[in-house]
Amino acid sequence: MSRVVHSAVYEGRVTHSRHAPTPHAFRYRMAQLYLDLDELDQAFDRRWLWSVNRRNLAQWRRADYLGDPDVPLAQAVRERVREATGSMPAGPVRMLTHLRYGGYVFNPVTFYYCHAADGTLSSIVADITNTPWRERHAYVLPLTRAQRHGRLWCWEFDKDFHVSPFMAMDRRYDWRFTEPGEELRVHMKVLRGLAPEFDADLALWRRPLDGAALARVLLRYPLMTLQVIGAIHWQALRLWLKRTPVHDHPGRADRGPKETS
Repeated sequence: MSRVVHSAVYEGRVTHSRHAPTPHAFRYRMAQLYLDLDELDQAFDRRWLWSVNRRNLAQWRRADYLGDPDVPLAQAVRERVREATGSMPAGPVRMLTHLRYGGYVFNPVTFYYCHAADGTLSSIVADITNTPWRERHAYVLPLTRAQRHGRLWCWEFDKDFHVSPFMAMDRRYDWRFTEPGEELRVHMKVLRGLAPEFDADLALWRRPLDGAALARVLLRYPLMTLQVIGAIHWQALRLWLKRTPVHDHPGRADRGPKETS
């Protein structure tokens, strides 16, 4: 079996906190895979319950992710960055995502960490899927346009995609990322004017991508993606019971994946 160098399992928690107009918060434990797209075949080689583009209990399937399924995913991500910024990353592309478990997949967001030829991080792509419409939208975040606060890379920009019936469109985002290491953090804040209305915090810790870690994912988080969509609908019901205002879909003319810098 070829050695997997950059891919890993990240395990930790996700916390959502809604501050207005209806206070609401929850926290779940979770695990995601961090996959170097050049290591896919090695990562799941001889893993009985894991596979690439082949049915299994846990499956990485090209069609579940950004862009044309006939185009290699790393190429599609690089093209998306080039379209948004005019510059194509020449180094590795690594993704933080859920796989297809038990034949079902849902990723509220998949992050792609794009690197320059020298291996340094150059941009992050956040590919978001909304609920319940299953539309996708890719925000491209080049590090050249980020502010640096300690170990955090920070971007602030207008919201451009309807994510949830409980969130209005006329908002701004404040997103903050660490570079993936022993710890991986993502903090996504929604602002109404200068006031924070909602924030989501992802705090994960790295494990080697080996047989023990993959077995732990299946045992501790069985059918992870079904748990994700179930939790989304459960929290939506709780918000509805709290009489949280509901915002209609704005009816975008272009329903396909888009890129925003």
